[in-house]
Amino acid sequence: MKRDEHIDHEGVIVDINTEFITVEILSSSACGSCAAKGACSLGEVETKVVEVANSGYSNFSPGEKVNVLLKKSLGHKALYISYLIPLLILVAILLSLSSAGAGDLLTGLAILGGLAIYYTVVYLFRDRFRKEYIFTIEKLN
Repeated sequence: MKRDEHIDHEGVIVDINTEFITVEILSSSACGSCAAKGACSLGEVETKVVEVANSGYSNFSPGEKVNVLLKKSLGHKALYISYLIPLLILVAILLSLSSAGAGDLLTGLAILGGLAIYYTVVYLFRDRFRKEYIFTIEKLN
């Protein structure tokens, strides 16, 4: 796999079962120099747990250090879904209701309602996103 096509983070395998390998992402100072740090929230937290589908990873064991990989294009898509689209919804509602002369309370409530509807739709499609966002792991060299 080409390194420039993937976002990767070092982690430790916590658990292995028939369906998933659970990997805990380690926070490191290397996140500050990562080219994909703007599209990735893993650098902002101390630990993050990721479930990787267990298909053909029989040579891994709990406690082993691995790299967790995700395609950069999916990282950018996640950025759009989680930040850009909600911002556009917020701005569209704010500008349309403000120009229509609606009060601040109504505008604020409409923004909250619009974002609640958007995140409910995202939540309802969570299984589809789970199938699309496929993490892979590889042994550290």
